[in-house]
Amino acid sequence: MDTQSQQLLATALGMPESDRATLAASLLRSLDPADDPQADAAWAAEIQRRIESIDNGTAELRPWDDVMSEMRQRRSG
Repeated sequence: MDTQSQQLLATALGMPESDRATLAASLLRSLDPADDPQADAAWAAEIQRRIESIDNGTAELRPWDDVMSEMRQRRSG
């Protein structure tokens, strides 16, 4: 990463979380700007399937704090 990119990253990391999330989403979207109707349809179907599994009680739900704690542990060790 060049100096300009490192400076940009440092600036971005100093931004509020919501702004960083918006920036990250925009950057990711810029890497694949083409719309793929098949992919969009597949994601819509998957989202619907997951909603239905929550609604009918077959999904295993976990508290967000537990998930985040597990991710932090995995990342640090």
